[in-house]
Amino acid sequence: LVPWAKQGVFLLNTVMTVEDSHPQSHAGMGWEIFTDHVIQKINEKKEPVVFMLWGRAARNKACMIDKTKHLVLEAAHPSPLSAYNGFFGCNHFKKANEFLEKNNRKGIDWQIKDI
Repeated sequence: LVPWAKQGVFLLNTVMTVEDSHPQSHAGMGWEIFTDHVIQKINEKKEPVVFMLWGRAARNKACMIDKTKHLVLEAAHPSPLSAYNGFFGCNHFKKANEFLEKNNRKGIDWQIKDI
């Protein structure tokens, strides 16, 4: 994912740690305060930003984002357990690039090579 980061893509989970094999085990331990602050700071940017909210926890953050300025895309989480429930076929990467280009920004090369 380093090539994405080098193009300005910032990946953020609503909870940054988890106990192995126990999803959401660290929810409610304070990460949400930190990640909410990060989202608020990004939302304050003047430049249009694409927010891809994947999964219920992320989608619950949509109310924090100014949709008149930024693009908010929502879908199921891309994990193997839920990807077939709306992530596959959502075309978020294409929609993100269309929005960026419409706003005079360079699209992202989403290809991941050598994995």
